[in-house]
Amino acid sequence: MRKTIKSITASALCLAIIGSSFAGCSGTSSASTAQPVTSAAASTASETAVAQPATLELFSTKSENKNILQSIIDDFHVQNPNITITITCPQDAGTVLKTRLTKNDIPDIIAMGGDATFKELQGADVLEDLSNEPYAASVQDSYKKMVYDVQKDKEQKLYGVPYATNASGVLYNVDMFKAAGVEVPKTWDEFLAVCKKFQSAGKTPFELTFKDSWCCLPPWNSMAPDLQLSSFTDDRMAKKTTFAATHQEVAQKYLELLKYAQKDYMGTTYADGNKAFAEGKAAMMINGNWAISEFKKTNKDFKVDLFAFPASNDISKNYVTSGVDVLFAINKDSKAKDAAKKFVSFMMEKTTAQKYIKDQFAFSAIKGVEQEDSTVASVKADIANGKVANFPDHYYPSGFDLASLAQNFAKNAAANMDATKNISDFLKQCDEKYDTANVG
Repeated sequence: MRKTIKSITASALCLAIIGSSFAGCSGTSSASTAQPVTSAAASTASETAVAQPATLELFSTKSENKNILQSIIDDFHVQNPNITITITCPQDAGTVLKTRLTKNDIPDIIAMGGDATFKELQGADVLEDLSNEPYAASVQDSYKKMVYDVQKDKEQKLYGVPYATNASGVLYNVDMFKAAGVEVPKTWDEFLAVCKKFQSAGKTPFELTFKDSWCCLPPWNSMAPDLQLSSFTDDRMAKKTTFAATHQEVAQKYLELLKYAQKDYMGTTYADGNKAFAEGKAAMMINGNWAISEFKKTNKDFKVDLFAFPASNDISKNYVTSGVDVLFAINKDSKAKDAAKKFVSFMMEKTTAQKYIKDQFAFSAIKGVEQEDSTVASVKADIANGKVANFPDHYYPSGFDLASLAQNFAKNAAANMDATKNISDFLKQCDEKYDTANVG
């Protein structure tokens, strides 16, 4: 999720550039007239087309990956000087992308999460089917399935090629855990015991960054897969069940976590919280691997690791929340589609993929590309063994703004609203807003 936010979210995650920055990116070819194709040059139509100068727009929904994408673009441009690629990474990227969809202004290449916004684009029939591209065979089947599952009618075609995957759970300060003499908790009761131990020692257990609404999603996305019925997603979409009937425990445990956060968790931004956490002002943060590169900007020697959120006392039910953090999609009507395909093919090369995940502390959807960094060592085995669950909000309908609902839920808690009423109101609103958005 981060979705691209996850939502994840991943999504509303780009903070680096204001939305107007992409207005001049047309994503059209700079060649006004195509050159005739000779039999010697025509090994493929794609190679012939790429021989012409082309200008592409790469739209990313993640602020965190802007620099590494630019570095890879620079590498690509050295090999392909006739192709120019400009990155667009606006604030509130998901909303911007959906607005551009209504204007039929789709970027040439889109790097985004496998979430509801992707589903909306795929369902609008504006994306190229990449199933038969040579690199499609190199993608792990489990992550292909995650893409299929969120597509309209669960169509078994790759309109978005999984590239980088993520892990959401509990980031923890390794040195603080060692100094306190605590082990990584495996159950909910052990988790609370760790929180109480830090709190009694005068240490802040959690740094939460709830001023940014998307940051209210990681606790939900980490707990819901462990505690909800496996059939919930399909049953809720079919109106066979409700959040109110099934998510009481998730909501109750969500409120319990807030008791161990810093005082101003509703006024702390993602950027400020990342800095505070990297400075050792809290023992844990509930978020994902995408935040690690941000910590390193403050403290390059920061020792951090990530463990699966232990929402249940049944260890077998505690999954690592992992999904498609970045997939690549191509505008099927792009005037420079062949150049776009060539760039995506370059991204899918193992050396390029390894460079990306090393920078982002992410995992790769490409077979044989392994994450070796110690900062995510605690979840590596679970991911390798398939003990993962996709981000639940990837399956929610586009327009269901759970982030804002969860933010208001936490705000009410900070204002000392009665917990029973707060939970009841929150889950009722979840159902009302879900039903309004569930129109497809």
